[in-house]
Amino acid sequence: MKAVWLRSPKEVTEEEYAKFYHSLAKDFGDDKPMTWSHFSAEGDVEFKALLFVPPKAPHDLYESYYNANKSNLKLYVRRVFISDEFDDLLPKYLSFLMGIVDSDTLPLNVSREMLQQHSSLKTIKKKLIRKALDMIRKLAEEDPDEYSNKEKTDDEKSAMEEKKGQYAKFWNEFGKSVKLGIIEDATNRNRLAKLLRFESSKSDGKLVSLDEYISRMKSGQKDIFYLTGSSKEQLEKSPFLEQLTKKNYEVIYFTDPVDEYLMQYLMDYEDKKFQNVSKEGLKLGKDSKLKDLKESFKELTDWWKKALDTEGIDSVKISNRLHNTPCVVVTSKYGWSSNMEKIMQAQTLSDASKQAYMRGKRVLEINPRHPIIKELRDKVAQDRSRRRGWCTRRR
Repeated sequence: MKAVWLRSPKEVTEEEYAKFYHSLAKDFGDDKPMTWSHFSAEGDVEFKALLFVPPKAPHDLYESYYNANKSNLKLYVRRVFISDEFDDLLPKYLSFLMGIVDSDTLPLNVSREMLQQHSSLKTIKKKLIRKALDMIRKLAEEDPDEYSNKEKTDDEKSAMEEKKGQYAKFWNEFGKSVKLGIIEDATNRNRLAKLLRFESSKSDGKLVSLDEYISRMKSGQKDIFYLTGSSKEQLEKSPFLEQLTKKNYEVIYFTDPVDEYLMQYLMDYEDKKFQNVSKEGLKLGKDSKLKDLKESFKELTDWWKKALDTEGIDSVKISNRLHNTPCVVVTSKYGWSSNMEKIMQAQTLSDASKQAYMRGKRVLEINPRHPIIKELRDKVAQDRSRRRGWCTRRR
């Protein structure tokens, strides 16, 4: 009987795919692979391939990620086994995939080093990446909620039940790999961004995509708002969300340390820029009172800037993001966020000089509607009036 990967996908049953996966992975448990892709490529470079997404991530998947040479693909050439340690067929961020690649184009009797330089290998790798991302995309697009159970057989209903939450499971196991792909693979960055999932201020604990976020953006909203931190609970209490929540804007929550690195590479999506709401430059539409407020509080902001001049505060401004909090310190647009600083400070071999450089400028934003800020303004004005009166009497 022909090997599974050499047969037509139409001839192979789900049970046969599952049995072959367990044999390949040396995993004889009951868990089926999340999904698989069985295909062949024809033309100048011919090969057959069968890729699987495992049901669970290996416990050491991200340990020594950039140093380890992991590969879960077995390479065959014309049905002859070549290697199961050939790590040039898929990028590191897809190293969790398992499968078989059988090429009719690659030469048989050459060294591994020569095989790595073969021109066909780049073509095979490119097609494997595309098929792998398509496989994951299809898993993400399956939405059992759209299916009706009416006029369905028991087997069909059972199959649909199995699909429920499959992409959420995938994201829980391999979501970090998608993020690493966005960082490492500029060519496929936009395709990978479509696979991103996250919670937000409006998601009620469910995972949502960037496309879903954009579909809910307010009229006139130009940027995709996000906030980074150590947990969802911490972010929900953040003063940076006060006006955004009040004005019904949705904010993405990023709580994985790798998210800080991710957002250094993911600058925009579908012509929408990303805006970290803890940084300066937040725009929430025009405020007709802003000019008058700046003038009314100018004496206070000037005094406060001078008082904090030695504390690393570059300027003091009227805030458009606060509602209940009197004031908050925001980071510069191009420097590290405060969350990124915490991550870097926690690293044993962190570079103090680089931290000082990337820390960037700080801006103190004040809430002109808060009683404490109003009282401070009045006290500064009174103090200045007294000093002016004292100077006049001296003359």
